[in-house]
Amino acid sequence: MALWGGRFTQAADIRFKDFNDSLCFDYRLAEQDIVGSIAWSKALLSVNVLTEEEQQKLELALNELKLAVMEDPEQILRSDAEDIHSWVEQQLINRVGDLGKKLHTGRSRNDQVATDLKLWCRQQGQQLLIALDRLQKKMVATAAEHQGTVLPGYTHLQRAQPVTFAHWCLAYVEMLERDYDRLEDALNRLDTCPLGSGALAGTAYPVNREKLAHHLGFRRATRNSLDSVSDRDHVMELMSVASISMLHLSRLAEDMIFYNSGESNFIELADTVTSGSSLMPQKKNPDALELIRGKTGRVYGALSAMMMTVKALPLAYNKDMQEDKEGLFDALDTWNDCMEMAALCFEGIKVNGERTLEAAKQGYANSTELADYLVAKGIPFREAHHIVGVAVVAAIEQGCALEELSLEQLKAFSEVIDDDVYEILTIESCLSKRSALGGVSPAQVAHAVEQAENRLGQRNVNAVKVRPARLTDIEALEGMVAYWANLGENLPRSRSELIRDIGSFAVAEHHGQVTGCASLYVYDSGLAEIRSLGIEAGWQGQGQGKAIVSYLVDKARQMAIKKVFVLTRTPEFFMKLDFLPTSKMLLPEKVLKDCDQCPRQHACDEVALETNLAEEIIFKTDVA
Repeated sequence: MALWGGRFTQAADIRFKDFNDSLCFDYRLAEQDIVGSIAWSKALLSVNVLTEEEQQKLELALNELKLAVMEDPEQILRSDAEDIHSWVEQQLINRVGDLGKKLHTGRSRNDQVATDLKLWCRQQGQQLLIALDRLQKKMVATAAEHQGTVLPGYTHLQRAQPVTFAHWCLAYVEMLERDYDRLEDALNRLDTCPLGSGALAGTAYPVNREKLAHHLGFRRATRNSLDSVSDRDHVMELMSVASISMLHLSRLAEDMIFYNSGESNFIELADTVTSGSSLMPQKKNPDALELIRGKTGRVYGALSAMMMTVKALPLAYNKDMQEDKEGLFDALDTWNDCMEMAALCFEGIKVNGERTLEAAKQGYANSTELADYLVAKGIPFREAHHIVGVAVVAAIEQGCALEELSLEQLKAFSEVIDDDVYEILTIESCLSKRSALGGVSPAQVAHAVEQAENRLGQRNVNAVKVRPARLTDIEALEGMVAYWANLGENLPRSRSELIRDIGSFAVAEHHGQVTGCASLYVYDSGLAEIRSLGIEAGWQGQGQGKAIVSYLVDKARQMAIKKVFVLTRTPEFFMKLDFLPTSKMLLPEKVLKDCDQCPRQHACDEVALETNLAEEIIFKTDVA
């Protein structure tokens, strides 16, 4: 059912419907559309369009729909709905009846899709930051391993001066760091909420848009309704960041393809990222790197297409803007895949140090050192440059390296040359003299590796802030605990219980919005239990749960608690955080009494896990 059919007396031509519908690609915004709808239901409650009972009923139904979508997103594609907004609304009506029709009050698909897309960009942006961080760390680790591996440096694809493989890796680490900064900057700029802007002129209901923005985790609300619904700068900016980063990945790929060639033989890629020839059995082709290089063009193309689409569009919303999603989705997916593949190319890479050293010694890479030597003897650089050029020509004619010329031969070019010249013509001397910041000397490269490790180690990729809960968090805690209790995942806790136990709770927050919670309940026996772990709808999969559990385990450690346990239906999550399975029979009797409140007490499917902090202390003592 279309959301706009009342004005029309004829059905749309099926060919127009196929041309017009966007569900086949905007289904990826399902979770964001549901999260935005939950926030809008709260806004409608605040202006008395919905009663508290109606809002709770809508929120529960929307959260159930979100879980269903997370389990099977492809179910959406089996619908003939026009777009993701139509699909969500129809599903909601199926669940709660006519109440579902009230949710669109004061809202337009224009501000709805603008909000959905920003929510998606923010979430995808965090995943891209993680991918950039992972690739950087892989390259820094490779650099640390190959600090002593000499590599010829090139200009114009001609051997120029010796560098190291570590120095080469760190050059790309710097490029990726700029990409990381650009992406963070872009995500900060898009962190504004369009919801409540209506079709173009704003909503007719006195909604507190700043509060609405904070409910969705945005820094603030947008300031102009016309701009809010027509702005796609964030789409182009993310594509621009992706394009620049893909340029860097393409250069990396080209270098590695060259290094991997039979002519260079500097590196050998692992079998896992190469392929063979259907005709020539000896071939081992660097297909992963060639595809990274090739896919760069499609990301550039997506950016160009989007800029041409938006160029000269009048305010406010136009259907042309529907073209924003396919290119954006493809560009960011491609960028993410290429970063993952680039990191994989460093797995199992073999660097042929003997060959790289041999190549670095060829091509008269120490010519600059000889010129600097002459300068140190009082000869002006331009004159020294000419003298060395003549010496290189002579060495080429004799088919030998500069350092292989005799002292008598060298003196023929300049009388100031003495036998101390040979020590400065070595590879070791060429490298060690480049000791200024950013240079290729062993000391500088070691410093650069250490600094890069420190920078990346201090980076909070998930940007999750966890703190002790405050009484001002009660409403958020009550909502999350009630939601997960209604789904049977946690035990119910009354408001008075939450207020009483506020000191045991920790919360995760983003720009002041509480996005997750859990409590650490301490028993008389000195054991502690992690309870009431819940993440706000729309924030799953972004590191909130991991950060909260880690925070509470650290808190237990500071309190000298020996064991922390949990009862859960998702043991895999806790096992990744060093929890191990245990028997429920070993848990305190008080825990089992709490089970009387559980709706699943007669068909319990929870697993008990624990982490032994006492053993951790013993282990550290033994090591010390």
